[in-house]
Amino acid sequence: MSDEQIEEAAKKFAAYIQESDTYKEYRRQREKLKKQPDLYEKVNEYRQRNFDLQNETDSEDLFDRMEAFEREYAKFRENPLVEDFLRAELAFCRLMQDINVLLTAEIDFE
Repeated sequence: MSDEQIEEAAKKFAAYIQESDTYKEYRRQREKLKKQPDLYEKVNEYRQRNFDLQNETDSEDLFDRMEAFEREYAKFRENPLVEDFLRAELAFCRLMQDINVLLTAEIDFE
């Protein structure tokens, strides 16, 4: 099989993912959130801070900082638009992680 055929198959697979219920729900929730630009911006700030915390290499007092972060954003997460989007995003991310694990296992790539 040529590289071009593999790329074409990957494009078809991406189209299958876009047709999944998980991806459609993520897109639906994202569009609802984008209708409120200020809230969308705050969600993106939350996501960035969460990402930064999870990827810090300094593990000293990380648990305390994560707890403080969760407390700081607890009220914010009570907003149904925020919570629904974050839940849909997490489900889609898990789907993509599962696909990556499956592909890696199937091609014997260590």
